Amino acid sequence: MRYKKLGNTGLNVSELCMGTMQFGWSVGEAESHLILTASFESGINFFDTADIYSKWVDGNPGGIAETYIGNWLKENKVRRDQVVIATKVRGEMGRGPNDKGLSRVHIMNAMEGSLKRLQTDYVDLYQSHWSDEDTPIEETMRAFDDLVRQGKVRYVGASNYDAWELMQALWVSDKYNLARYDSIQPHYNLIHRDEFERELRSVCKTYNIGVIPYSPLAGGFLTGKYRRDEPLPESRRAEGRKKSMTEKNFTLIHEMDRIALVHKATISQIAIAWMLADPIITSPIIGATSIAQLNENLGALEVHLTEEERDSLNKLTEWRVG
Repeated sequence: MRYKKLGNTGLNVSELCMGTMQFGWSVGEAESHLILTASFESGINFFDTADIYSKWVDGNPGGIAETYIGNWLKENKVRRDQVVIATKVRGEMGRGPNDKGLSRVHIMNAMEGSLKRLQTDYVDLYQSHWSDEDTPIEETMRAFDDLVRQGKVRYVGASNYDAWELMQALWVSDKYNLARYDSIQPHYNLIHRDEFERELRSVCKTYNIGVIPYSPLAGGFLTGKYRRDEPLPESRRAEGRKKSMTEKNFTLIHEMDRIALVHKATISQIAIAWMLADPIITSPIIGATSIAQLNENLGALEVHLTEEERDSLNKLTEWRVG
């Protein structure tokens, strides 16, 4: 496992980050502990979660993924300083008017809830899950700054921010000498490039913002499980991939098949290797529902694409016109 600095900080994080959105959704606690242990033993020290995971599941109140991580840390006696825990705040965690958003009151309350569930006294990276147009950005950044000064948060990051929102936050932090966003979580993969590359990429490069992309496998499309002229499996996830079923994307899968054969790899590994080859990327967030899936993702670390192969993939997924 290789490690990189997170943006402009001195924090070293593994080149792959283990995401936990599946915990409490498609993965129970016992299996999640096995996945966390295998990830840690492989050298992954970076674990990403959110307070609302997985609130969309019937009967799930949210906070389940954080609870699983906290229980894993305690039961396995994992040294807290050996793991980097990232969680997020913004989503609705209750029925009260202040149980969501990026206001000072919600951030402070949410922090205490996350610390309790994670069974720790600090979070390494606390992130805005998405922006809040109803709260002044200065209020949000002052709340984060206070948490950093209190020692409950080490670093601050953002997720799902537009370039102008990230720039506004950086400007406020600079003007008032507050903790700043040191990382961003964009939705980014081979078939979803424009959202990050259009403007966010330049901001991250200029201000040395760590980039932690989520969905590097495009919700499963970039695993090769969906094929041209083959019927879709009957599942909610497959239904969500319908918009990806284009001739352009199937041509990409065909080329990834060819490259994977050369490297004795899988399509998933090619998709992650493409991202790892980009120096601006800090740590793609992978998700695993089994040890086998984790090991396949880890195999991407050993795949080194040639310049010609990267150029081929880039040309097939180019979003710029002209």
